[in-house]
Amino acid sequence: MEITLQYFDGCPNWEALDQRLAQVVDGRSDVRITHQRVETAEDAVRLGFHGSPTVLVDGVDPFADEHATVGLACRVFRTPAGLAGSPTVDQLRVAISGQGSEV
Repeated sequence: MEITLQYFDGCPNWEALDQRLAQVVDGRSDVRITHQRVETAEDAVRLGFHGSPTVLVDGVDPFADEHATVGLACRVFRTPAGLAGSPTVDQLRVAISGQGSEV
């Protein structure tokens, strides 16, 4: 499994998501995490980037919102505690296991 963490410099939430991902995949040799910095608005359009941070599991955004715009913006996620800058560890576990991300 390939997990890509997309982000832009200055995003206050991508490092928290990176730490949560590391916690979720700890000990799993079948998972590889890569980081992709999105540097320009043109890159955002080319990649279909819906904000920082974005996590892709085998190229698919399990937290996709069909109404999200493409661009260099901070992203928010629906969590059990309300909107947040990163999905919870439990939401990431569900997303990575392929069971969907709605918690």
